Amino acid sequence: MSDKPEGDKPEGSGESTLTVVLALLVNLAIAITKAIAGVLTGSAAILSEAAHSVADTFTEALLLTALRRSDRPADRRHPFGYGKERYFWSLLAAVSIFASGAMFAFYEGFRTVFGEPQEQTRPLVGYIVLALAFLLESVSWTQAFRQVRSQSGEHGKGFWAFLRESDDPTVKTVFLEDSAALIGLVLAFSGLGLHQLTGSSLWDGLASLAIGVLLALVAYILARTNRGLLIGRQADPLVVKAIWRQLAEVPEVDAVVDVLTMLIGTDRVLLCARLDFDDELTAFQLENACVRISAELRESFTDLDEIFLEPVPRSDPELRRRVLDRYGF
Repeated sequence: MSDKPEGDKPEGSGESTLTVVLALLVNLAIAITKAIAGVLTGSAAILSEAAHSVADTFTEALLLTALRRSDRPADRRHPFGYGKERYFWSLLAAVSIFASGAMFAFYEGFRTVFGEPQEQTRPLVGYIVLALAFLLESVSWTQAFRQVRSQSGEHGKGFWAFLRESDDPTVKTVFLEDSAALIGLVLAFSGLGLHQLTGSSLWDGLASLAIGVLLALVAYILARTNRGLLIGRQADPLVVKAIWRQLAEVPEVDAVVDVLTMLIGTDRVLLCARLDFDDELTAFQLENACVRISAELRESFTDLDEIFLEPVPRSDPELRRRVLDRYGF
């Protein structure tokens, strides 16, 4: 969520779709060439990279599903919309990376390290395919990098801070996938080269195991991110503090008792604020104040999707206990 007080929403959805589609086409082409090269060279590392690209292709298909289904409007059965579908399908994408990519890489690595020595054939084919794959992956990675950098600037955050805190798991998934793919290609190239230099397939197997560890790490990071979003993470703490400050400056509000936020989709935040209003306000004045406050919040914070303002007495002991229990003080 943007911590800028005003401004238009970023063009996240359209650019995210472009990023995912480009990554899907690139990974599909790379998967086919890697599989052919793996069979011709007998390299476990290249076969692991082929599985890596197959997993990435499935992942991009899941992300496209996430983008399409999460943009559906709210309806009677889902009054807050379908924004969290993006988190669900992105979680499945993380599982896909581990199940189809990491597990196959571990299998190939252990088979090569502990099995019969593998004879290397046509290593030149492997070098050419890996170099071509690196070039194609760089195109996809560059698009993902540009999107992350552009959106981090729009949100007023540093590159890595935005990547860590972003509520759009699709671009984060593609960026981490492509980064892992480039590192995996370097590992496969190293394993292929050391196998050729030493005549031992051990290096090829170790490269495959390293690729498996890399994919498992990426899958874990993405799964943890989407788990937090699915459970219901609060909005950016800086934005929550800014909302609190704006509410505290409202003339009709004596005290801000509590501010609750939850991400219900990419660039969509649910807000519930408990406010102690001036006791001298009439019911009519209170209603008008709530309408005006909601409008002012939407103008200042464009990601607010649903706003609930609850008038409460700050001296209520039960409410005070619940607030203190939540924040631990």
